[in-house]
Amino acid sequence: MYGDLRVLAVVPARGGSKGLPRKNLRQFLGRSLIDHVADAVAGVPFVDCAVVSTDDDEIATAALSAGLAVPFRRPDNLSGDRVGDLEVLTHALTKVEELEGVVFDVILMLQPTSPLRSAKDVITTVDYLINNSFDAVWTVSPTDLKYHPLKQLDVDPETHQMWPCDARGRQIIARQQLQTTYHRNGAAYAFTRHCLLKANSIWGSRAGAVIIERPMISIDTMEDIIRAEEECGYVM
Repeated sequence: MYGDLRVLAVVPARGGSKGLPRKNLRQFLGRSLIDHVADAVAGVPFVDCAVVSTDDDEIATAALSAGLAVPFRRPDNLSGDRVGDLEVLTHALTKVEELEGVVFDVILMLQPTSPLRSAKDVITTVDYLINNSFDAVWTVSPTDLKYHPLKQLDVDPETHQMWPCDARGRQIIARQQLQTTYHRNGAAYAFTRHCLLKANSIWGSRAGAVIIERPMISIDTMEDIIRAEEECGYVM
């Protein structure tokens, strides 16, 4: 528990993945991504319960071997590639509360596809949530100014005509005009129970960010795994 608050960690890990098949079972530094997220959970002393939300028997077996609970299977209607985080989290939360007979105050989402996270990242995320009275806190990374929203373009695939995604982009001459923007890196998300179940949101009315300056790579391709391993100094 975090003080008197009960904490649930949810690891979403469906079996299907179009970009990188069987993504959640891929090897990183010689161990599966499921093993790595289990390590992060084990390093967070106030997690009361950690469950994997999956529709896949092989992932369930790997999760159990890594020390994570799999008390239910995710239904088919929540296992498609267009299902949002909110639906997956609320399903997991309500199922675990029903099975355990307890109420959880803080819900963590820890995706297996961010293996460069540390337990400290997760702890800091919950600290921000509680100590600043946020409804939700996400970890984010600074976006390279080369990919700043005001430098993005729309291109017609047939005529190849282009225009700025944001009209303000026409006024950008130098990078010094650009303010740093951030993108979610998937390392950790923390939510209050009220945010998910009452506000029906992963933002709530007041969302906060934990900024991680070191490289954080979200795994979507084999190239991402190679880059992440290179960040760790891993040489095959």
